[in-house]
Formats: sequence, C-alpha cells, structure tokens
Amino acid sequence: MSRPPGPPRPTFPARAVVTGGMPYGNKALHFGHIGGVFVQADAFARFLRDRIGADNVVFVSGTDCYGSPIVEHHRRMVEEQGYQGSLVDLVTEKHEQQKATLAAYQVAPDIFAASGLGRSGQVHAGISAWIFETLRANGHLQRLVTQQFYDPVRDAVLNGRQVQGRCPIDGCASEKAYADECSLGHQYLPKDLVDPKSMLSGTRPVLRDTSNWYLDLPKFKAALEAWADDLDGRRGSRRFAIAAIREFFGEPDVHIVERHADDLSAVRDQLPPHTEEPAKGKSITLRFASLPDRERACEQLGEAGIQFRTGKTLVPFRLTGDEEWGVPVPDTDESTGLTFWVWPESLWAPISFTATVLEARGGSVDDWRDWWCREDAAVFQFIGEDNVYFYGPAQSGLWLGTQGADFVADPPDGQLQLTDLVVNRHLQFLGTKASSSGAVKPPMADDLLEHYTAEQLRVHFFSMGLANRNISFRPKPLDPDADERAGDPVLKEGKVLTHAVNRLARSCFYGCQEHTDGRIPFGAVSAEVKERSDRALLDFERAMFDRAFPHAFTTIERYAKAATKDWHHRSQSAEGDEMAAVLVDAFHQLRVCTLMLHPIAPGGAERVRRQLQVDERFWSWDFAFEPLSAFIDDPATHRPLHLAPREDFWEQHESQLGS
Repeated sequence: MSRPPGPPRPTFPARAVVTGGMPYGNKALHFGHIGGVFVQADAFARFLRDRIGADNVVFVSGTDCYGSPIVEHHRRMVEEQGYQGSLVDLVTEKHEQQKATLAAYQVAPDIFAASGLGRSGQVHAGISAWIFETLRANGHLQRLVTQQFYDPVRDAVLNGRQVQGRCPIDGCASEKAYADECSLGHQYLPKDLVDPKSMLSGTRPVLRDTSNWYLDLPKFKAALEAWADDLDGRRGSRRFAIAAIREFFGEPDVHIVERHADDLSAVRDQLPPHTEEPAKGKSITLRFASLPDRERACEQLGEAGIQFRTGKTLVPFRLTGDEEWGVPVPDTDESTGLTFWVWPESLWAPISFTATVLEARGGSVDDWRDWWCREDAAVFQFIGEDNVYFYGPAQSGLWLGTQGADFVADPPDGQLQLTDLVVNRHLQFLGTKASSSGAVKPPMADDLLEHYTAEQLRVHFFSMGLANRNISFRPKPLDPDADERAGDPVLKEGKVLTHAVNRLARSCFYGCQEHTDGRIPFGAVSAEVKERSDRALLDFERAMFDRAFPHAFTTIERYAKAATKDWHHRSQSAEGDEMAAVLVDAFHQLRVCTLMLHPIAPGGAERVRRQLQVDERFWSWDFAFEPLSAFIDDPATHRPLHLAPREDFWEQHESQLGS
C-alpha cells in the first residue's frame, strides 16, 4: 500500500468479528433495528472487508429464537387470532421476514442465522453446553433457590414476560418491569418486583421456590473494573456507555423513601450491620457489607411494610430456567431438564454463528477460537444502550469465567477476549422513544421503503450522532406536524449521493465520451487534488477506526462538494490536453468518493465500479492511494461502459421525482 506522509495511521486487527443485535423471533424489524444498530454494523463490517480483506472479517447476526416474550406472543396469537402454527413455525416465519428486510436495506452479514433453527441452532446447542460445563468446572456457577411467580387462578407457572409490575431499582425510569428484569435491563429478585400482576388472569400471582444455576458475577468485580478502565483508554469507546457500566459496580445499597423514616427507626437495630447516609432528596440510603446481608434486610423491610428500592450492584447472573422452549442445559447430578435463560445464551450466540460461517467456508466448527480468542483479533459488537448491562458486565463475567478458576481482565492469547462495545443512544421517533411494547409505536422498516430508497435511509442513519446523544428520526411523510414548506430532514444526507456524487460521476463519464473518444485519460493527478484526496482518505480511515460515523460522513460530504466545485470551475474553459488533465483529476476524485461511500451506500458505489469496468481490487485499501490506472491492465484499449443520458448511480425514490 502506498503510504502518504503524515501522522501514524491506526492499527487494525488481523481479523475481526462484527455482531449486530439479535431481534426477537416474534417481531418484524422496525426503524430502530435498522437505524439504531444494523446500518452502522453493516457499514463498519463492509469498511473492514475493504480495509483488512474480506477473508479476515466475519459479520454475524441472527434471530433470537427463544425467550418468554416469544412464548407469550405465540400464546396470544393462538388464543386471540386462531394461529395454528407451532412456536417453530412462528419463529421461522419471522426469521425469513427479518432476513428479507435486511436484504432490502443492503445489510449483508456473512450469516443471518437463528439460535434455534437449522445448522446454526445445532452449533449453538453445542457452544451452549461448552460454556456451561466450562464455567461449572471452573467453579464459577452457583445453584441458588429463588422464587418464581405462579398464577393460582390459571394454575400456571408464569414465565418472565407473563408478570408485570414496577421496577424496584432506585431511579429506574422503565415503563415496564417483568418478573426479574425491567425493560431497561435492571435485574432483581422476583420477590422485589413492585405490584406484580399476572398477564394471564390479571390477578396478583404468588411466589414458589425454584432452583437454577447462576454465574457468581460479584466474584469478577475487580477484573470488570479493570476492564472498564481499559475501555476508557481506548479510542472509539463511548464514554456514556462506560459510565453506565460502572454504575453496576456500586455497593449493596437500599434506598428507603423518606416518609418511612419513622418505620425504619422501629426495625433499624434488627437489620444486618450497615452504614447509613442522611436523607438526600427523597430517600435514605443503607449500605450493607454484602449482597446476602442486603437480601436479608430487604426481607425484613418488606415484612415491615417499608417501601424501598435497591441500588445497582453486581448480583448473581441467572443462566437457567424451566421454560420448555429453550436451549437444553446439560444434565448434572444436581439438576435435570433445565433450559438456558434467553439472555445469557443470546450473548454467546454470535460465537455459534461465527462457528457456523467458518464451517460453511470449509473449515472446522472449532475455528471460531481463531476469531474470538486471539490477541491479534477483535470483536466489535453493535448494541443499543438498553443492553449495556448484558453485553458489558454480564458477558464479560461469562468470558472471564471460561479462563479457569483464576482469571485476569486482560485475557492471554487463546482465551476469550473481552469485546469492543459500540453502544448507540436511543433512536427516537418524532422526539419520543418508540417501542413495540410502549405507547408510541415505531414505524416498521419495510414501510419506510415506501417513501425512501434504502441508500437514502442508510446514509441518514449512518450520519446520526448516536454515539453522543439521543437522536429523533423525523421522516416528513410520517410527521403530522411537518412544515409543508420545509424540506425533509431525512433527505439531507442523501443529496450528497443523488446530487453531488451523481453529478461528479456523470461529468466524468459524459466528459470522456465527449472529449477523449470514450476512453479514460491517464496521467499524473495534480498535486493539489492528490493532497486533498489523500487527506480525505486518512481522515475517513481514522473516523471509521474510531467509529465516529458522523465525522466519516462529513469527510465524504466536504470532499464530494469540493470535487464537484473543482469540476465546474475548471471544465468551463478547458479544451484538448487541458480537458484531459481535468478529467484525470475528476476521475481520481470520483474513485476516492466511491471508495469512501462503498461501506455506506454500496449499491451505487458498485454501479460506479461496473461502469468503470474495473475489478474488485478497486475496493481494497491496499490500493487506496493509487491512481485509477492501477486497476487497468491496458490504458490504451480500456473503455468504461457507455453512460446513457440522465442516468443516475444513486437514485431518488419514485415518490420524490418531480418534487
């Protein structure tokens, strides 16, 4: 690779795995799935394929087949809509629908698998067994008896989503809380759920003892804190996500509503040893020495009728349950017939999907270790901020636990490496957080394609600053309060494609058809254009390395506008050899624009490459700073395809034509 002078360039891993969030198997994809995770993950994976080679990148995602939300959704469909298919039928239908939607948005994982279907489901069962048996052999699992909700009216044990109440975690703003997890990912004991209600009968359920396997997550606190410190020092890490992770390293606190101060005085001496902080705001904080002490205190406070909430701290992470619909847990002398809880098994599902891809490429199903356990490899996981707890402390604890009885925050080569989390803030709809289970319903991804092209939406979502703040998606056709005289905010970034780069591409091809007998002229690129182009490529590369996607797109936008301005200024009066020199610079700038756009708007970029009649080396960053002639064997005879009048490489949606 030709390396222009300048500051040191970023060092990329030898190979990389990119993962996108796994949508539940009872849902079609909505705008948040596409705009909040998949577009960014796909663009980054495409960039890495160009940058380090396609054979060195695996991009995986898939349908999350298991979990109580799917069971509950299937029950309602059967009872309320007369659905006659099985759970497998339902998940298969949604899986195929999700795949089709991703394809429509040009999202191209190496596999969009399913945790419970086909070969990927078989591999996933094997990886799940390995994780469990390894953690158990290393002494990191606990067999704990907890309580599970039971509906005496329906005579039914309730799964996690069949119970709803209010989250007991202090300061939680979740709209819904389930049996032992709220919609924002906070975990707690079922007995601590405030005002529980059975979704089957509408009555208050009772609690029964149940026994499950848990990861002893508090054991890993020191290593997890060191991991968070390491994340804090990495380029591209998102500070708000690190702050959210560190919140879970708090002490075992209980927050008591101040109006219960007198009630607290009556039981204070009976509580386990603790320290007490004076009332701040509306609560009194009690800090206990251990999690078991806090649990005993919560029982005593509850019996005394004292309202409280627990603070965020690491608690044992549940691995198993008794749901029939789930990945089977290996039987032990202490338990049989259990299945994995959906959250932990969905964390290692990307390993299963990676193994499935590598096996399909002709390798071994065990080759996944070269991608997940090598120090020269990296795993980039694109997630929403609601899932920070699971992909952060919980997943990292699981990975640490596979090292052995002892573990370190910086895993040695050959052990599961802790992953790079690319966490996005909330993608809102018309200024409000939209949710399939909330009051504001999100627009479905397929429906948006009735108003925009996939690439218009891709560049809009890609350029959003979700790394820093919540962003509102405001499509004019779906905004009842939109100003009819104003432009559509979704189209702003797309105009870089449909106007600036289209104009540059047409100028290049029509120019050579008119002035150089349909041949691309070759010669030295002017020093000014070469310097500006190299600087743009280096800025873009750095921005992509840092996952600073808005900056990456701004680099493209500025460069494309400067290139079209350069053409307009110089082509007006150029003739003969001078016009050939102008075309040399213009084609070079088109090549640079297209290389940067390839990960983000791949359809139009591929059309440019085919029009140029050059091979796939065009996308390799091994040749990023080379002239166009590097891709052409015989410049004297090479001809691009003839470009018909008024042809576009990036098209507008048919609904926008003539507007």
